[in-house]
Amino acid sequence: NRYVDLALKHAEDNKADYVVIEMDTYGGAVTDAKDIVERILDFEKPIWVFINKDAASAGALISIACDSIYMAPGANIGAATVVTADGGAAPDKYQSYMRSTMRSIAEESGRDPKIAEAMVDQSIEIDSVTQAGQVITFSTSEAIKYGFCEGKVTSIEEILEKNGVEDYELVEYELSGTEKIISIFLNPFVSGILILVIIGGIWFELQTPGVGFPIAAAGIALILYFVPYYLTGLAENWEIIAFFVGIVLIALEIFVIPGFGIAGISGIVITIGSLVLVMLNNDAFDFSFVGFNELLIAVAAALAGMLGSMVLLFIGGVRLTNTKVFSRVALMDTMGRDQGYTSNFKTESMVGMTGTAYTVLRPSGKVMIGGEIYDAYTRGDYIERDAKIVVLSDEGTSLKVKLDNQE
Repeated sequence: NRYVDLALKHAEDNKADYVVIEMDTYGGAVTDAKDIVERILDFEKPIWVFINKDAASAGALISIACDSIYMAPGANIGAATVVTADGGAAPDKYQSYMRSTMRSIAEESGRDPKIAEAMVDQSIEIDSVTQAGQVITFSTSEAIKYGFCEGKVTSIEEILEKNGVEDYELVEYELSGTEKIISIFLNPFVSGILILVIIGGIWFELQTPGVGFPIAAAGIALILYFVPYYLTGLAENWEIIAFFVGIVLIALEIFVIPGFGIAGISGIVITIGSLVLVMLNNDAFDFSFVGFNELLIAVAAALAGMLGSMVLLFIGGVRLTNTKVFSRVALMDTMGRDQGYTSNFKTESMVGMTGTAYTVLRPSGKVMIGGEIYDAYTRGDYIERDAKIVVLSDEGTSLKVKLDNQE
């Protein structure tokens, strides 16, 4: 679908006088085929199709939409019955849609609409053309006989010669480097790696907010994951929105809602589910045209990415925090009690307790009481180290002390 869109835009930019589609396909998604047909019908210049080998199913629909059909010796066109991923006939609503589409496109291009319908519906019988119980598939000579082919050719140059096109430049469209890169990111293995970075980066940032680069890495991976699928028509808007809804639920579970319950579990399911759905050509949870292998690969890629991110967090995360690079962007120093640092959250009054000056108090410093070190200050008095002290007040985070006159 995207390939045809880019090719026709390329033809427009180059002011092409004619477009020739070289066809060899057993078919594809009905919705994408319909999009291709609409682009062909809206194109202002003549579009001819050269069926090099096969134009089955959606290929037949696209061929009929073109202004002229040319076929190579031994080529075929037809067999447009809509089938599910397992090869069985799809429900009648899809057959009815395909029959109607084939009929209207055939009428638009001046071909027999009844024959076009019979390429979809095996119950249609046409005298001297087909019997009930068989869908139509024409060979090259049969297609010429019944008006579904303008001529037998062996090359695109022969098509141009038949139409009196001389002194021409033949430009073959090829995918750009950018498009080839995009196609790389559609590989399930690459998608799994991107999922690993997305989940790992988001989770690491949620656990250590403010570090910055984990969420940046997740953001870049997110763009590289969604954009190729969106451009090729696989990622729907609602699937992308579902992903962010899942992330919000997970964040609420971590920062707002205590414990680990419905919000967290729902967020994880929605997030992983959306990443899987993006890879599949489903129609609002209709998986009729999604093969079991495709579903299995998508689920495996998502789960592998998720499990990989967990391994990365638990194993790689520990090593990362011990590197010099990490210490430059995150505060790694600790103020341990053994170094004289303490935070006093007193549960009972310390007034009247005695101890010794751990440091010189002039007037503030540290004192030791019961083997613990506390911040302290005097009323302005100077107290030497190791002198006996008594607590006058424990309000605030520091103790107010004076010399113990009973020493």
